[in-house]
Formats: sequence, C-alpha cells, structure tokens
Amino acid sequence: MSGPRHEPDDPREWLSRAKGNLRLASVQDPAIHLEELCYNAQQAAEKAVKAVFVKLGRTFPYTHNVARLLDLPAEGGIEVPPEVRQTEDLTRFAFEARYPSVRPEVTEQQYADSIRIAEAAVR
Repeated sequence: MSGPRHEPDDPREWLSRAKGNLRLASVQDPAIHLEELCYNAQQAAEKAVKAVFVKLGRTFPYTHNVARLLDLPAEGGIEVPPEVRQTEDLTRFAFEARYPSVRPEVTEQQYADSIRIAEAAVR
C-alpha cells in the first residue's frame, strides 16, 4: 500500500516519490546488484532536489544530471547546503547503473555513501 497521492505540482508528491526511491535503495538483497540500489539512491536525491523547485514554483529541466539541477538555484542566489551539493556525485548512477555495463562494479562503500548522500538530500 502506498501513501497518499498529491498533484504533480505539489512538492509533497515529489518528496513522497523521493522517499519511495530511498526505501527501495535501502533494501539489500543478494539478488539485487548494488548499482541498481545506487540508481534508486540517485533517483531519491534527484526527486528531492526537484521538490524544492516545485515548492518555489520554478521550472526545472527534465534531466538526471543533479549537478546541473543544483547549479540553477545557486545561479538564482539560493545557497545549496554542502550535504545536498554532494548529490551531484550520484549523477553517474542515473546512467551507468541502468545497464549491465557498469565497470568497475559498485563497492559496498560506494553504496553506503550513496545512501548517506540521498538521505541528506531527502531530509
């Protein structure tokens, strides 16, 4: 069962989706590759950042490049906290982790870091 749904222009919907991706990223199972979990961590962070845009009534580009998304508020004079700025490190998982060509494989430490970074963004 999922939580309540909101309209797409409601930041609560974006945060709800971010929390769902974060929960998926946190489910370790031997049958799931770490890069797939990191992909969900990246999605959590990306949606959390986009929730801020929605809250501010600003448009954002439909991109998975979190670094680009974070540059936009900074250009408008909005300070991005350092712990949120780290989400740009997750951008690679939006592309590399979606296909079986990730090399080298994601390490346990990289996975743990991706969860920590995504959690900070969602907070």
